[in-house]
Amino acid sequence: MTAGLLLVILGGLLEVCSGVSANRGGYPSFTDEIPFKITWPGAEFTLPTSGALYSEDDFVIMTTTEKEKYKCLLPSLTSGDEDDIKEYSGPSPGELLEPLFKRSSCSYRIESYWTYEVCHGKHIRQYHEEKETSQKISVQEYYLGNMAQKSQSTEAGEQEMSNQQVPTKNIEGQLTPYYSMEMGNGTPCVLKQNQPRATSVLYVCHPEAKHEILSVAEVTTCEYEVVVLTPLLCAHPKYRFKSSPVNTIFCQALAGSPLRPQRLVQLDKEQEEQKRAVELSPVREEAFTSTHKPMTVGGQTQVTVGTTHISRLTDDQLIKEFLSGSYCLHGGVGWWKYEFCYGKHVHQYHEDKEQGKNIVVVGSWNADEHIEWAKKNVARSYQLKDDGVQKVKLVSHFYGHGDLCDLTGKPRQVIVKLKCKESESPHAVTVYMLEPQTCQYILGVESPVICRILDTADEHGLLSVSS
Repeated sequence: MTAGLLLVILGGLLEVCSGVSANRGGYPSFTDEIPFKITWPGAEFTLPTSGALYSEDDFVIMTTTEKEKYKCLLPSLTSGDEDDIKEYSGPSPGELLEPLFKRSSCSYRIESYWTYEVCHGKHIRQYHEEKETSQKISVQEYYLGNMAQKSQSTEAGEQEMSNQQVPTKNIEGQLTPYYSMEMGNGTPCVLKQNQPRATSVLYVCHPEAKHEILSVAEVTTCEYEVVVLTPLLCAHPKYRFKSSPVNTIFCQALAGSPLRPQRLVQLDKEQEEQKRAVELSPVREEAFTSTHKPMTVGGQTQVTVGTTHISRLTDDQLIKEFLSGSYCLHGGVGWWKYEFCYGKHVHQYHEDKEQGKNIVVVGSWNADEHIEWAKKNVARSYQLKDDGVQKVKLVSHFYGHGDLCDLTGKPRQVIVKLKCKESESPHAVTVYMLEPQTCQYILGVESPVICRILDTADEHGLLSVSS
């Protein structure tokens, strides 16, 4: 229970709140970031000796509208692990990770096109293997960073940093401490005047991890961020994962008042009855939900653009607008975002508060050019179902005549791959972009909605509204 919800409930139950001890000098500052819960112990009660700290003098007297009185002991709102941090005199985070660097171990992350190889303390490689013949394998690879030799000054700086504030990163909604290692001198980046690629490797404590790569992202052009989960850092108190502690407020009944306020008991009973009624009632319509599950692909990011359960009528209208190009899909996290308007264009853009919107036309639609492309390439792919029925699984469309590429002197172009994706969220759309060759792109669009229209694809992969 957060502080805001706590105050709403108490506000409905209480008439008076008084008697704050002199130690506090006033009411404690409540924020929604600190979760609270109220317990109602009996007369025989002993304050806990671990976790949040309590003082017998730190209390408020609360009176309900029914004149029930309670003495509520307030926590000090401390996390309880400050002493562990002060007393820690063990290895630095770099020293804790040393066994990982010495045994020459590598971690891998396999994605739809690229594979990422992190050889800890040595290098980071991004590569794609493709068979050209039955024996020859073509490898496209980039080194995203190499580890420089450690100097004594680097180690001294590391020791100094260990005494400072540990940086944190929002990982899956939780501020998480991390230890960063910088790797530079990667493959030259033609988009940045042949400056070498560079990567920040963020090591995060996870007790059950096996040095897995959690994510890879290109934060700016040719500069990357890799998050690695490792149990080695968990020995350091500053790097342990800290779940938000729930601060307990103990409220004891005074002067013949019931153990818990009568209105609170009644409220709990009503909520329980409502919950039971919901569980027993038949489901008539799908619940409205919204999810966002980003996944990194090839240095770019797959992004769930929107996931909402809607009616069949709205669904049909959405498909019509999508196929007419009036309903566009957006994706991308980081510097570049993408806009895909079916039968119109694919744009790559970056929005800046000062300079406005910088748009790069990746490809524009021309039906005749696509048909010519489809005659030489596979525009419609099938899969065989268990019942022996052949179904269209994926269609590919060619969008050419993009903005001129400075590196090749040719217009940009993109192959848009529309794929059926089974999901519990019928309208989840995943959009991601890859660049397997300079200024030649692949835009992936995957959704359960597309499953309904894939079978309308003609021999050129062109779609229409199903009857």
